[in-house]
Amino acid sequence: MNVEEVCRQYLDEVLRANETVNLTSITKRDEGILLHVEDSLAALPEIDKAPDGAYADLGSGAGFPGVPLALASQRPVLLVEAVKKKCSAVQDIVNRMDLGSFVSFYPGRAEELAQERPASFSVITARALSSLPSLMELASPLLEQDGILVCLKSADIADELENAQAIQEKLALYMQETRTYTLSDGATNRSVVVFQKSGEPQVALPRRAGMAQKRPYKG
Repeated sequence: MNVEEVCRQYLDEVLRANETVNLTSITKRDEGILLHVEDSLAALPEIDKAPDGAYADLGSGAGFPGVPLALASQRPVLLVEAVKKKCSAVQDIVNRMDLGSFVSFYPGRAEELAQERPASFSVITARALSSLPSLMELASPLLEQDGILVCLKSADIADELENAQAIQEKLALYMQETRTYTLSDGATNRSVVVFQKSGEPQVALPRRAGMAQKRPYKG
């Protein structure tokens, strides 16, 4: 399998579906290759180093970064997306491209998945979804011990990093790595932040749906 070519074909399908279902604000192919495909695949080193086991992508939307990372790592992904129309549109694309062996779907919220499958995942990704403290809270009850959360973020996250470090013990997720990089346009600066589950949270998780974003924990 030529992963890059399949990812570009997948992007083309997303852009076509985007004409009727709001999957992404990006409408130009070149921009999508840079900001969806290339940016997603930038986290492959972290995925390759993750412990063996199940992989989930939270708030997956159009399937980025989950689909490219699943194809490149050969690690099947569960796309978690609460907006049913988005989930259905992406599922149609996956079925048409015969990618079902790599991609499955959970049409609901991360908090609901945590109730159904607690401590079931060894790696979780999240991109353009929420702040680091919110992502930590959503991921903690889903991760098994030593599992990792890989957050794809912009480069300007100093405040988020500080807030995340302040609640590490509370959520039993500890920062392991922060890596910055520049995309091939030479101008778009991004970062990957990795947390690892260790021990048990000091608070009851998951909270009610939406609380992680509305009232994130603070140190």
